[in-house]
Amino acid sequence: MAEDKRKHLEFIQNVITRMNSNSFLIKGWAVTLTSALFALAAKDSNVQYVIVTYISIPVFWGLDGYYLSLERQYRELYLDVAGKDEDAIDYSMDASSHNKGRNTWLSSVFLGTVWGVYVTIIVITAFIMYIFHKS
Repeated sequence: MAEDKRKHLEFIQNVITRMNSNSFLIKGWAVTLTSALFALAAKDSNVQYVIVTYISIPVFWGLDGYYLSLERQYRELYLDVAGKDEDAIDYSMDASSHNKGRNTWLSSVFLGTVWGVYVTIIVITAFIMYIFHKS
């Protein structure tokens, strides 16, 4: 029976790892897309490419918060399962009951590690728009 609990915890840990990887990839795509749009704007002297970042960054920001929220919910599920006796475990992978407090999407969106990245990108975009506008 202890083997079943260990396997269930491994499954939950795999989901946590996947959510963490998704969050990391979202940040990478946000920076890559923003950089590519800056390059296009500089090449064509067209500021409208930079304006697209104001549309894409909130989308990436929201997705990143979503994945972080799911990751936190699964961490809570992991702790819950780890603290139970083997005969009390239902082996469910549903973490939705842990969607409260700091594990909600909204609280995850405004977590320092998330909003810091996207606010920085928005500030840099505003600065580049200012430079384009002056020249």
